[in-house]
Amino acid sequence: MNALGFDPERLGAFLRARLPGAAGSPHLARIGAGQSNPTFLLDIGERRLVLRKKPPGEILPSAHAVEREARVLQALAGSTVPVPPVVLVEHDSEVVGTPFYIMERLEGRVISDNAMPGVPRADRRAMFEAMAATLAALHELDWHALGLGDYGRPEGYYARQVARWTRQWEAQRFRDLPDLERLAAWVEEHLPPDDGVAALCHGDFRLGNLMFHPTEPRVIAVLDWELSTVGHPLADLAYSVLAWRSLPSQFQGLAGLDLAALGLPAEEDYLAAYYAARRAPAPALAPFHHAFAAFRFAVILEGVAARARAGNAAAADAALVGELSRDFAAIGLAAID
Repeated sequence: MNALGFDPERLGAFLRARLPGAAGSPHLARIGAGQSNPTFLLDIGERRLVLRKKPPGEILPSAHAVEREARVLQALAGSTVPVPPVVLVEHDSEVVGTPFYIMERLEGRVISDNAMPGVPRADRRAMFEAMAATLAALHELDWHALGLGDYGRPEGYYARQVARWTRQWEAQRFRDLPDLERLAAWVEEHLPPDDGVAALCHGDFRLGNLMFHPTEPRVIAVLDWELSTVGHPLADLAYSVLAWRSLPSQFQGLAGLDLAALGLPAEEDYLAAYYAARRAPAPALAPFHHAFAAFRFAVILEGVAARARAGNAAAADAALVGELSRDFAAIGLAAID
């Protein structure tokens, strides 16, 4: 099999039969450092597209659900939360070996480093404020009106999430991680009462999953909806502030940097921007929410490490990235100690 993992000519024949403007052979290039669903720039004829598919090999049940990604993107089209237009969804695995979907390619900036090197200093705070406002807009959406009434169950969200990620860890477990064991036990024992608050949640809301305008400090698309569901908005919010609690060596975090000198907001400034953008009153973060965000991310990273060990990881640096699960377990413990 070639480096793509599938036959581009089979894909080309499929697209020529279904997409206006698709002609000739497709040209594909892998993009992103993501560890989950492989993503490709796709040029065919006059079309400039992006293809996103499941990874090859055996995967855990409900993981890498590109079909859910496509569904929520289609539901959000035209809403206050900007997303790329979906042009095609294919559930069959015959074309590229797994289900996949294709969306229009947007022109903009995706910034993975939270310190924003290369971004004008005067724009950095505004971009984080735009990030906070976009998250607030997502949490204000009426998911029932968007046709997502069955997209998730808000009742007992945290209890189900803790159980789900604990099961996920056990299903892929191949080594002992004492800090993660302690953190898992703590979040299970300290579940907050169900307050009835619910929202459409992204599940991986961070700077690197946003596309900004090419020159302006505004969000033009929210990307990577694989982990989206209806749940508690504080799960998204606490996850998004992990950037301030992790080091530059831990996914380009901000801890230890001179934020004022860099023109970057402090964690409390980002949170204030989120709460100011909410139309409805929103509950405040507590240590549980920070601990759960770190626990969940640590389990996700352990999944990356497990896939690297099995040889079917989506990115070449998966083994190194997977080792960061230890770091984020420690970050979670720091939130409760």
